[in-house]
Amino acid sequence: MDRSAAAEDRPKTDGRGPFEKFVEAVNQIVSRAPFFLVCVAIVVSWFVSYPMWPSSKAWQYAIHTVTSVLSLLLLVLLENAGRRTEEASQEKLNVIAEALSDLMESRAQDDPELRDSVERLREAVGLEERH
Repeated sequence: MDRSAAAEDRPKTDGRGPFEKFVEAVNQIVSRAPFFLVCVAIVVSWFVSYPMWPSSKAWQYAIHTVTSVLSLLLLVLLENAGRRTEEASQEKLNVIAEALSDLMESRAQDDPELRDSVERLREAVGLEERH
C-alpha cells in the first residue's frame, strides 16, 4: 500500500507568520501571574481614582470600556492559540494512529480479526481520507 506518512504531510518549517508569532507571545504573557497582577493594579487604580472623575457614570464607563475592549482582544487571541494547540495535538494523534494501524496491518496477515480492527481504526481516525 503506497501512501505517505502523516508525519510527512506536515510542513517541515514552522510556517508561522507574524500574526501567529504575535499570538504566541501574547499567550505567553497573559498566561502568567505578572499579567494578572497588572490587571489587579489597573482595577485598583481605577477604584482609587473615583474622586478625580466629574461623575460616577464617567468613572464607570472608563472601566467598562477598557475591560470590554481588552476582553474582546484577549478572547480572540487566546482562542486562536487554543485552536492551533488543538490542531497540533490532533496531528500528533493522527501520526500515532497511523503508526499503530501500520503495525497492526503488518501483524494482520496471520489474524483476520486484526485486519478488521485496522480498518475500523483507519475509519475512526479518518486516515483513509488523508491518503
